[in-house]
Amino acid sequence: MRHIALWPAHSRWTIPFLTPFLLNCDSSTPVDAPAAAPEVLRAQVSSVELRDAALFVGNLVPGSPGNGVLRYDGAGAFIDMFIAPAGCCMTFGPDENLYALRQMGVHRFNGVTGEHLGVFVPRGHGGLGAPLVPVFGPDGNLYLGDRINHGIRRYDGRTGAFIDEFVPAGSQGMGQGDPQLFVFGPDGHLYVASVATHRILRYDGTTGEFIDAFVQAGAGGLDAPSGLTFGRDGNLYVGSTTTDRIIRYNGVTGEFIDDFVPEGSGGLDVPVGLIFGPDGNLYVASAGSPAGASVLRYNGSTGAFIDAFVPPGRGGITGPRMLEFKTKISMCHRPTASSGPARTIRIGYLSARDHVDHGDTVGPCPED
Repeated sequence: MRHIALWPAHSRWTIPFLTPFLLNCDSSTPVDAPAAAPEVLRAQVSSVELRDAALFVGNLVPGSPGNGVLRYDGAGAFIDMFIAPAGCCMTFGPDENLYALRQMGVHRFNGVTGEHLGVFVPRGHGGLGAPLVPVFGPDGNLYLGDRINHGIRRYDGRTGAFIDEFVPAGSQGMGQGDPQLFVFGPDGHLYVASVATHRILRYDGTTGEFIDAFVQAGAGGLDAPSGLTFGRDGNLYVGSTTTDRIIRYNGVTGEFIDDFVPEGSGGLDVPVGLIFGPDGNLYVASAGSPAGASVLRYNGSTGAFIDAFVPPGRGGITGPRMLEFKTKISMCHRPTASSGPARTIRIGYLSARDHVDHGDTVGPCPED
């Protein structure tokens, strides 16, 4: 049986999981990416919502020197390798900076320039074994999946200090490859893809206590889930990596609704990360092979294939895993002395570099 997930147990590259860390998401030699990004390619975009947006793609191929975070504009045109080397899993924090895996820890990078801002969660901090997925929760804290301990750890979202083991090691049978991607749902609870048990597990979003198997093992044909996200309709969308489908489940009951994206639609081959974009459409990391790696776009209402938003080879994409859109960003605008004090503004993401070059800083002003 084919079996690829965010960090696969057995990939079609035939590299076994954790042997011993061939599939970790870090480079052995940290080298900062250039602070200055090249001029954005402003190609014609398909919707107003995408005009000033950027898509970040966490790229991972076991053993490859090209691992890092790729950045594309709202038309899918390549901008730059935003962070290299780095892990394929990243997220924007409340401070508008990007947090990405590197050297078995979490590092912080300027959300506009990519400048390295230091280590946020050091390797081994709080018993961290091998970080998997970083997610900022509704409480503003950072949650880290741990593929060694098979649990989720919580860290202070401002300081990186360890708080607790939010989901205990091996909870509800999570094992090899777990936890895969996880999200906080509309109800505030935590939903975790378990590739080892072929389920979606739900945990209390405040206490971390297990609630239930929200999606039962194999429901609707689910096999080796990895990416998951809630849509605007409130329903849960899950990538079934071994059957090349995106399955939709009722967002309240967990019951199977349909194959939202049928098997192999548009060339879908091992769906990993998935996200609804600012245009309302569904974007899926298709990670079946380095040669065919791409980000595919589907109609957000019908699931019909639209296009390869990032086609194979563009920008050096070889192993897309996590996807993150950034449409707006908060900046601390620092006008001249004659025009008043600094104030927080919110602008389109692709306009932010000009503001940085003129003295504004990333994130809200401290006094705000």
